[in-house]
Amino acid sequence: MKRIYHSIMQASRAHAQWEIETTSNIVKNRKMLLALFIMTLPLIIPAVAQAASLPSVIGGKSAYGPSFFSAHMFYGSIAIGVIAGLVTGCIGAGGGFVITPALMSLGVKGILSVGTDMFHIFAKAIMGTTLHKKMGNVHAGLALAFLIGSGIGVTGGGIINRALYNFNPIMSDFAISTVYAVLLGFLGVFALYDYFKSRKSESESKDGGHETLTIMAEKMQTINLAPMIKFDENIIPGGRKISGVFVAICGAIAGLLAAILGVGGGFITFPMFVYGLGISAYTTVGTDIFQIIFTAGYGSIAQYAFYGYVFYTLAMGCLLGSLFGVQIGAITTKVVSGSKIKAFYAIAILAGFINRIFAIPEKLSQMGFITLTASTGALITNIGVWIFFGLVAIFAFWIIGTFILNVPKLRAEYVDQHDGKVTEGGVTR
Repeated sequence: MKRIYHSIMQASRAHAQWEIETTSNIVKNRKMLLALFIMTLPLIIPAVAQAASLPSVIGGKSAYGPSFFSAHMFYGSIAIGVIAGLVTGCIGAGGGFVITPALMSLGVKGILSVGTDMFHIFAKAIMGTTLHKKMGNVHAGLALAFLIGSGIGVTGGGIINRALYNFNPIMSDFAISTVYAVLLGFLGVFALYDYFKSRKSESESKDGGHETLTIMAEKMQTINLAPMIKFDENIIPGGRKISGVFVAICGAIAGLLAAILGVGGGFITFPMFVYGLGISAYTTVGTDIFQIIFTAGYGSIAQYAFYGYVFYTLAMGCLLGSLFGVQIGAITTKVVSGSKIKAFYAIAILAGFINRIFAIPEKLSQMGFITLTASTGALITNIGVWIFFGLVAIFAFWIIGTFILNVPKLRAEYVDQHDGKVTEGGVTR
């Protein structure tokens, strides 16, 4: 279990690094910022006007609703983007797990939250992608086999989510909440354990640095099932081989979970590739970032947007907030200790776990499985929402406050780094 957790964390760090580079590309590009500002004007203006005449419920069972819901939802999506960005930038782990539960806490239906989260990932990717920087460790054969499988998996996940929602919208929310509760509970417990372990020891654990094969990976690589894909030639003399069928199966599993949860899928790709197939972490990072862009694009558009399950207003709000949060978080890591970073990551994950656990009783009551009054069920859900937003707000204020207080120190470090450099032909050397 510890090995799986460390592998998931390795995937989160790789995804976080990609997000940091992607948002930096957007922020540094004035044309891109201007285009983003123009795109959000139709959203900001009605938000300022409070959109009083719009309905307070998004769609019916068909999920088709207005592109703008309410002012507090739009502002809330920006806050959620900031928090997810801070988690990504400061902690160095993907903050995507926060977005779907947080959107559901704002009152957005589960399937809309999933589609919106996937679309937010895709929008960020196409606006500021740094894919060209990762092409050195993207294996074409592995990527192709994986994308074939992930296409099938994403299609299946989208069909399952839509069918479940059309059958019973409450059951759909319950299923998504339950899956998130299990996943975040697992990650939160191990993150907390990792924090207490790091306090006892000064040395950081070096997880993921070994290239030795597991017993399962050795057996998988001995199976000669065409087409065989050769990889890691630059790491292992002669390279290694794995059946493309197994890679496609991994892609299908990752795509299925990505479509159901609204995330990139890297959290499951890493343990399957590294421990299941024996692919090096180096090759896995590049291939995983490559597939996330296509998986998120295909999933958000073909499986959710076409059916009216993407809340574009909130996706843009999350994107705006994350651009700010990632940059602040990444800079703040220079003045925040590693143990504190681990502590806040554990808190953020456990806050999401508590949020979804507290939402389950009301859903069970609404489906008739347990007996609760409507007011009691709503109270339990609201307690989870208050705890969640309370904890992440403390985290956000602490990070932003730390950044503001250390601006002079950060500025001095910047000057020191650039002091004594010579500018030749407009290029600093």
